[in-house]
Amino acid sequence: MAAFLYRMGRLAFRRRWTVALVWAAVLAAVGLAGMTAPEAEEEPFSMPGIESQKAFDLMEERFPGAAADGATARVVFVSPNGEKVTATENKKAVEAAIAELGDGTQVASTVDPYESGAVSEDGSTAYTTVTYKVDASGLTDASRSHLDESLEHARDSGLTVEAGGDAMEDTGGPSGTAEAIGIAVAAVVLLITFGSLAAAGLPLLTALIGVGISLFAITALAGPLGLTDTTSTLAIMLGLAVGIDYALFIVSRYREERAKGRAPQEAVALATGTAGSAVVFAGLTVVIALAGLSVVGIPMLTEMGLGAAGAVVVGVLIALTLVPAFLGFWPNAVLTRKDRKARRAGGTPQETRKVNGGTRWASFVLRRPLPVLLAAVAGLGALALPMTDLQLGMPGDEAKSTETTQRRAYDALAEGFGPGFNGPLTVVVDAEDADDPKAAAETVSERIGGTEGVVSVSPAQFNESGDTAVFSVVPTTAPTDQETKDLVNTVRGDRPGIESEAGATFEVTGTTAMNIDISEKVQSALVPYLLVVVGLAVILLLVVFRSILVPLKAAAGFLLSVLASLGAVVVVFQQGHGADLLGVETTGPIMSLMPIFLVGIVFGLAMDYEVFLVSRMREAYVHGERPAQAVTSGFQHSARVVVAAALIMIAVFSGFIGESDAMIKMIGFGLASAVLLDAFVVRMAIVPAVLALLGERAWWLPKWLDRILPRVDVEGEALTRPTEPEAEPAEKDLARA
Repeated sequence: MAAFLYRMGRLAFRRRWTVALVWAAVLAAVGLAGMTAPEAEEEPFSMPGIESQKAFDLMEERFPGAAADGATARVVFVSPNGEKVTATENKKAVEAAIAELGDGTQVASTVDPYESGAVSEDGSTAYTTVTYKVDASGLTDASRSHLDESLEHARDSGLTVEAGGDAMEDTGGPSGTAEAIGIAVAAVVLLITFGSLAAAGLPLLTALIGVGISLFAITALAGPLGLTDTTSTLAIMLGLAVGIDYALFIVSRYREERAKGRAPQEAVALATGTAGSAVVFAGLTVVIALAGLSVVGIPMLTEMGLGAAGAVVVGVLIALTLVPAFLGFWPNAVLTRKDRKARRAGGTPQETRKVNGGTRWASFVLRRPLPVLLAAVAGLGALALPMTDLQLGMPGDEAKSTETTQRRAYDALAEGFGPGFNGPLTVVVDAEDADDPKAAAETVSERIGGTEGVVSVSPAQFNESGDTAVFSVVPTTAPTDQETKDLVNTVRGDRPGIESEAGATFEVTGTTAMNIDISEKVQSALVPYLLVVVGLAVILLLVVFRSILVPLKAAAGFLLSVLASLGAVVVVFQQGHGADLLGVETTGPIMSLMPIFLVGIVFGLAMDYEVFLVSRMREAYVHGERPAQAVTSGFQHSARVVVAAALIMIAVFSGFIGESDAMIKMIGFGLASAVLLDAFVVRMAIVPAVLALLGERAWWLPKWLDRILPRVDVEGEALTRPTEPEAEPAEKDLARA
């Protein structure tokens, strides 16, 4: 591996113009494809294999043309000053508003609340549902403007008018603010780390090129593959983070080799062969973790995982080819000011083994490994404790800011009609084989309506064939309450007896039931996913480090950091501690996909630091240093760069906390906290402490296993045989470039 990458880096340096032009052509080609690609149609969310999805599919089959996935807007009218919405003037205003709402070109239907009984018992609140012919992504700007104007006209009458539903959702992509914040902070960190504008700018430039290629490619494929905006957001998030980090490690190793007196071409080749090997295996662990999301069986997770994995692959390829090419254009610009000054004076700086922050910290840990280990594990364990209170769900309008009309509509409906009104269950009765379909549907309705925890059941609506009925069930509790989940499980548990009595089958669906089913599916998939991803990564690290205990220690450290980061998410987003600081106005269940999503991404990123840091320790150990001395050497060369890489990732992920989308905000916080804990607690404290306690045993590998494992030479042993530094005959000419 190292020898192959050595030749690749050398070739990229020598053929730098060709490499740069090839990447420019790739960027131009995918950019043109992305800009000319037709706008992707938003695919409806689906979750194969769960009851609520099967019921939804049955509705679409038995009610053709009913626009089961059509966008809806639920408009709520609240009378002022204790008046009633049934008062003459207020009723006129409501009816006028409904008439105006129904005039939209894409509107399929509206419902008169006075005829449908959609008026609260105290007469203070009424609502209407506006159904559209297309889904939310198909709504035109004119339809959205018409909806907003109708709401404003209704408010002019003195009524409080709010609206919720997917028709009110903003379907635009991310604002770009998060990326800008991440890039700005990354630039500052790189400048402080390298002390050179060129060295700081090179990783940023190559990372942006990689992100541009990935983003354009996803845009071009969005139509054929049905990719969503969330796929692009995750690809940007991870592509930017790993793109900067991978280039950072190549440039850092290049500067180290130049400090030994090597010529630019040789330094680039050695940097690509050694640090590049770590980049390949680190990138491979990230790709395994992301691509592994496809085993969960959730289409959206599969799309996001594969899209982000593609962005990581692009980042690895750019780090191995374009970064060496750019170093060929500016071989001295990325060096420290001291080195550049020495070269201008005609001297050749020699590497000195200096004591830096990394060596001082390593010495501190090596002197007292057990206390450091116990303190780090205890701290992460304390953070992980809130995980025992983890409640999964899908945030809805109740999680939005009170400044939004969706949240105010949610609160108005809960106050006027009860908390369960915002999360009705939909029951689909398949009476195709029943002797009397109407009697069968009535029996199902009566039995479910008599269940404890049910407020009301709507009249059943039949399809044209008369063999399928649909009715709504309103619980007494809110959509995210445990009592609502218990009600769904009770209804489904009573199904055999109800179906036997009715002579027909039924299924429970609706947003609330869908969220419950998703949570259960994700929880059941988490352990198998962990086993697959962690198992593959342990095997990969076994090959890289040729050790039994180092990969196991890496996996255990990851589990600690991911559990602690999930505990932090629970503390903020579920329990509400510090929520105001992050702009989280309402707490509640954690997004169902969050645990498995966080596990996948954080595992890959955690292995990044493991490979980069421990590979330098392994390299020192292979070249004859004692275990404790190898730990110090690894920290001397890698600690500062790992810290910079972690700070960059934290900055990139933290930028997404400012996004309005609750899912992106939660993901950004979870990833930022996970990287913080993994880099600074696990890799910087637990790793050296464990290696110090293990000593020689850390690098033990059974002889039989050593014989059958492939040798990848990630530490570049074949490239770093003791030789005299290569002369630099062309350096003066290159310096003028």
